[in-house]
Amino acid sequence: MGRSLGFGVLDLMGGGWNTIISGLMLYFFTTYGGVTATQSGSIMFIARIVDAVVSLFIGPLTDNLFRYRVGKKYGRRHFFLMIGVPLLLLLIFPLLFIAGRGYWWYLFVYLAVEIVIAMILIPWETLPTEMTDDYTQRTKLSSTRMFLSATATFLVFFIPAQIKSTNNPNAYFITGLIFAILFAVAVSISYFTTWERKLTPEFLAELEARPKVSMTREVMQSVKSFGQAFRNSSFNKHLAVYLLSFTGKDFFASALTFYAVYAVHESESVGLYLQALSIVGLPVTIWAGFLMVKRGPKFLWGVSFSTIIIAVLALGLVYLIQPVGILAWLIVICAVYQAGRAVLEFTPWNVYPFIPDVDKLISRQDRAGIYAAVMTFGRKSTGAVATLLLGWIMDLGGFLEPGAASGQKLDPSCVSGCPLVQTPAATHTIAAATVFGPLLLIGIALIISRFIYLNAETHDVLRAEIDRLEAGGSKDDVTAEAREVCEKLTGHPYEELWPDQLPEGAMALNE
Repeated sequence: MGRSLGFGVLDLMGGGWNTIISGLMLYFFTTYGGVTATQSGSIMFIARIVDAVVSLFIGPLTDNLFRYRVGKKYGRRHFFLMIGVPLLLLLIFPLLFIAGRGYWWYLFVYLAVEIVIAMILIPWETLPTEMTDDYTQRTKLSSTRMFLSATATFLVFFIPAQIKSTNNPNAYFITGLIFAILFAVAVSISYFTTWERKLTPEFLAELEARPKVSMTREVMQSVKSFGQAFRNSSFNKHLAVYLLSFTGKDFFASALTFYAVYAVHESESVGLYLQALSIVGLPVTIWAGFLMVKRGPKFLWGVSFSTIIIAVLALGLVYLIQPVGILAWLIVICAVYQAGRAVLEFTPWNVYPFIPDVDKLISRQDRAGIYAAVMTFGRKSTGAVATLLLGWIMDLGGFLEPGAASGQKLDPSCVSGCPLVQTPAATHTIAAATVFGPLLLIGIALIISRFIYLNAETHDVLRAEIDRLEAGGSKDDVTAEAREVCEKLTGHPYEELWPDQLPEGAMALNE
């Protein structure tokens, strides 16, 4: 458990950063940064798309870093963790939360933060595959990670809510400094408490014997590998559920503070505290860890998505009815939502460590970094689209940013980042986006999740078949059960699996 905590603590940064993006940045940019909602969305869209493209190459780079001296000395994965702490967390990150800097400042700083965080997260996400092949042990690693990620989600909203409630004009900058220190400590702990597969002399000698490949050719091979990842049926379904569900919860997190301030006329601190109800996700994540082993991901996704759908529909009713004691209703509904969100965030990254095993049967290669890179690329791309879309929808509905000359303050005593009275059309737009955006995305994810076949039992069968083939077993001796499981997980006839011919430059796992 100590090792699991050492691994998982880095997701204080991973989960925390994604929560900052989805829950804080759009509101901070529009309220304190001096940019419109559409401009704010475009900052995140442009930066995340550029970063997503860069991230595609980080995965293969970590897979192949053992070719170079730094990889041999510090590790393929750990080298990036080591350089990330001073490069990003203690130098660049706090600059993002300086108020009033305008569009170009936020765009360039945001882009720098995104790239370096990806440089840390992608190698780190492959470590469960590096550290163990056991389903239960990987689940322990991932469960601990998601527990700490849920903690980060709480801290991201609780800390600025506490500081903001003191009316400190530098509340967000102080928040940025706190997060920079917290994230730096988390990355450092993971660096010193995790490990990678050993580079034996025999393995290194075999690597050195490979022909040198030009950078252009290596990039082309990487792009080809990214495309080959989609030959994996389990990965395709998993990726679709992951992207749809996470984009849905990002959309909700971006909209909720606007909903609290403008649709139901609560304070900004209340909006942040509603997000901080993610604290209920901590015990829920522990419960989900047990159910992941007993019931599998399909059950967890069903519970999570159904709970979220009920919660967002309830928020729609609150807006329409405007009941007495509206804050109490919001607390109950958001607590229910956060329980469902915790399971949503827990499940995909507990399934991911077993996806490369499915690929092993298809390709006979170790390509965990490529799958992590593709998932990161998709996550950042869709998240960027969701934020841009929300900003555009808000401006389309006539949203007035704080500071607009034609606006009237909601609170006349406000002196900084003051919300303005919105037109009914703008208010309806915010409420509708908060409800129907997540509802559509989570609903589609729920349908796709019903067709996912990968769980503890099918993974055991898959792993046993890989071990048998690695030991020199014949494909002709496959059992009927193993054949059926392998074909369902991969989406290919068994005869096409574990190929005799490997791509040029690839190494068979049993060599």
